[in-house]
Amino acid sequence: IQVEEAAVSLWNWTVTKHTGAVINDEQRAKLRFVACRLICLCEGSDPPEATIRRQILMSMKTAKGWIDIGKADLADGFIENAMSSIEKLYAKLRKGSDGEADIHVHRADVERSLFKVLSYQAESAVAQGDFQKAVMCVQRCKDMLMKLPKETCYLSILCYNFGVETYEWKRYEQSSFWLSQSYDIGKMDMKYSIGKEMQAKVLRLLATTYFEWDGNLYLDKALKAINLANQENLHPAGFFLKVKILLKSGASDEDINSALAEFMHLEMSLDFCLNTAKLLLEHGRESVGFDFLKSVPERFESSPDLGKITLLHIEFLLQNKRELLAKQKIEEVIIGHYTGKQLLPEALNQLHIILWDRAAKHYEEKSYSEALHWYNYSVSFYTPGQIDQNLAKLQRNMASCYLHLKQVEKAKEAVKEAERCDPNSIFTKFSVYKIAVMENDTDKAVEAVIEMGKLAEKPSQYEENLRVDKNTGSSLLSLAAQIALENDQQIVAIKALEYLSEHLQDCQQLFAALKCLVRLMLSKVMAENEEKRDEDINSILTYLNLAHKKLAESFTDDKFTGDMRILEAHWFRKVAWNLAVQFKDSPEKMRDFFVLSFKLSQFCPSDKAVLIAQKTCLLMAAAVDLEMGRQEVTPSEQTALFSQALQHLQTCKEIWKVLKLTGDFAKDPTDTLLLLYEFEARSKLNDPTLHNLMESVWEQPQIEIKTLEIIASLAMESPARYPVLCKKALKSALNLHKKQTVIDAVKFSKCLHSLINISLPTGLTDLDTCVLQEVWDYFEDALSVVSSTDAYPEMEILWLMARAWNTGIFQYTVGKYKEAEQWCALGMRFLNHLGSLKKSYE
Repeated sequence: IQVEEAAVSLWNWTVTKHTGAVINDEQRAKLRFVACRLICLCEGSDPPEATIRRQILMSMKTAKGWIDIGKADLADGFIENAMSSIEKLYAKLRKGSDGEADIHVHRADVERSLFKVLSYQAESAVAQGDFQKAVMCVQRCKDMLMKLPKETCYLSILCYNFGVETYEWKRYEQSSFWLSQSYDIGKMDMKYSIGKEMQAKVLRLLATTYFEWDGNLYLDKALKAINLANQENLHPAGFFLKVKILLKSGASDEDINSALAEFMHLEMSLDFCLNTAKLLLEHGRESVGFDFLKSVPERFESSPDLGKITLLHIEFLLQNKRELLAKQKIEEVIIGHYTGKQLLPEALNQLHIILWDRAAKHYEEKSYSEALHWYNYSVSFYTPGQIDQNLAKLQRNMASCYLHLKQVEKAKEAVKEAERCDPNSIFTKFSVYKIAVMENDTDKAVEAVIEMGKLAEKPSQYEENLRVDKNTGSSLLSLAAQIALENDQQIVAIKALEYLSEHLQDCQQLFAALKCLVRLMLSKVMAENEEKRDEDINSILTYLNLAHKKLAESFTDDKFTGDMRILEAHWFRKVAWNLAVQFKDSPEKMRDFFVLSFKLSQFCPSDKAVLIAQKTCLLMAAAVDLEMGRQEVTPSEQTALFSQALQHLQTCKEIWKVLKLTGDFAKDPTDTLLLLYEFEARSKLNDPTLHNLMESVWEQPQIEIKTLEIIASLAMESPARYPVLCKKALKSALNLHKKQTVIDAVKFSKCLHSLINISLPTGLTDLDTCVLQEVWDYFEDALSVVSSTDAYPEMEILWLMARAWNTGIFQYTVGKYKEAEQWCALGMRFLNHLGSLKKSYE
């Protein structure tokens, strides 16, 4: 009892909350489900009549709830419960009846519930696609209508709803059955019928179903259904559908006119009439269509929308290639425009669209005079001095036609008018540009391109009333460059491509533009004298730098593949390399191009060829930085140049390490160059790590004499001053000279000369004994070589003799007579080896 009371309370609570919109339909269905199941569980072996009636009601409503939320399969169990409960109720009522009259009353009572349950079962079957079950249920309901005539309307509408659902699912056969049933049921009892309007609605959908099911097979049935619908209730929709069916069936113009005449007295909207005329004309029934169209104005004399009729007339005249008649109609509209019969703004806009479309068609066919004719019709609707962006576009279009017809003056007038209407339009500037190019006015063309470039940066300035693609600016600049190139206006093309390269989003188009720019500028540079070249070379550098920047950004562009990037990088790096070689007379430019070539090559696969190119670029860049640092520049500039050279060398060393793993580079001078360049940079930067660098150099067994001599020279080259390193390098070089199988006396003499100079500075008198002894040994080495060859330069022998003699004299002046005698005697020993100069010094 408590469970039953709880179930009833839950049911009542659900009703209350749903009425108050606290719970939704699905929640209500679930709560009803729980309450109903609880009631069923509480059923005893012989429940009272009230309990059975409650079970029937609750089962029916629960089933209906599931059907309404699209879960018909959950409804079936409750429908069966309701059926079972109805049977129990009928049995119970018969058992307690007092005669035949009571039984009839009880049967009528039960049949009402059974009718409802059967209708729900039909709904569930349709929802689940069980057509046969649904038909059976509806037939049982239909059989019960004699006893339940009031349910006629309900069952008719139920079948109509089934027809709508199956029509939407494109189950035309089932839909036609349900709609036929709906119509037939609606006729069974006129007292409880659904009414003529609803019957007509059912028949119109039935006609539509036949028409869409198979327009050829069921046309007769469709026509019969629509005629019945129109007999039941005349409606514009029925009229329109009948015309469609007649057109499909290929009926004669006479039959169609008869159908039209049936409905002429109906109240129909102007748009409906226009749609009917359009339908007729689209099906090629020109005579009927135009006659009907001509009759429409009489029905809507006072309507402000009469212009729509004229527009439709013009459209179909043009579609049927009756341009002359269309022109006459348009000219009538123009006259009306200035005699108080203006079109409404919406209709006028539509007319402009028609005129422009026709003009554009002639333009595409290169019938420029005819296109102008149609544009002039459009111009006729604008008042003199009117400012309108659409008028600006119209004038630009006319200018394009005039240009094709070589009527430049008229084109200029049209563009001038466009500028008046919309001076800040990129399209107007493009029109100005085209005329300037045609007239070979380079300055004006460049000015127009500059304006276009500025407007391309501000897309918000484009025409508000026109749909402008986000790439419009780039497209126009690209077209401008193309026009300039076709007209051999290189300067203009360069300017257009420069702006284009700043705005292009598509990587492939961007690199194509940059390549074109580089080629154009190169041809310009080759034709110029030295004075004008600098600015254009800087421009090429800018283009290549932009290419490098865009290559780095291109990784985010999915359409730009890795292979594409590599191809572009190779092209630009090779161009930069060739330019570096070409401009060898301009060290700074050469360095910049080599550095750029290296940077661009970083987007290429690191194969042997690319690594060699990278190494060479960095070596050349470092060499140029060092050379520029040797010039007369400020200390800060020197520091910057030497530091930059050092950076290039560090990167180059890393590349060189990798490169040496790819093959034999025994004869390659790169190691030597890296050493010398790094030594120079560090020495001139007064780098504290210089001595560490040289420690590894002294340990190298294969170091060349020339390398040591260059190191010695660089160690004393301003701003560097490293006498100890210089002396050590020269000593190492001298030792290597002495180890030669055949000593090169000339080279030996030069090395010895430098070593003596650094060890025995001129003018110093107070010299350490050890230093003097060391220098004495160098003189002895010189005597040894001089004695063994006649190739020793005589001037070097003379210099050695003079240095030894002078050293003796310096010793004499400080009272070191013994040392003075030794050094003077050493000098005399060189005298014997002099040739032609011997007599002069004896």
